Amino acid sequence: MKEFLRVVKFTLFSISAGLIEMGVFALLNELCHLPYWASYLTALVLSVLWNFTLNRKFTFQSAANVPVAMLKVAAYYAVFTPLSTWLEHWLASGLGWNEYLVTAINMLLNFATEFLYQRFFVFGKTIDTKK
Repeated sequence: MKEFLRVVKFTLFSISAGLIEMGVFALLNELCHLPYWASYLTALVLSVLWNFTLNRKFTFQSAANVPVAMLKVAAYYAVFTPLSTWLEHWLASGLGWNEYLVTAINMLLNFATEFLYQRFFVFGKTIDTKK
């Protein structure tokens, strides 16, 4: 039951991070007219910080060293971001798939792989250590 609740919390925080990412991207892209990459990168970083902070405190209840844990998350995104960008480009531009479908697929891949990565690598040994 505890793991089920952990998945529910992670899901809800991930949804909120997705909303933050979409909102920040829209503001920077539409109102500030920043280049796509600047809007995307800023929105991604803010959503990752939001998601990391809430999941560390409430989902995994970890007393892990925050800078070390954040570096582990940054390592995940250093791999996931270029791979997912390539996948989106290949599926949407190369194969002609719908861009929104491809984005949804990437979001689901991110959700599943990030949960496993954080659960077993980032916070694995420090879960439920926060007092």
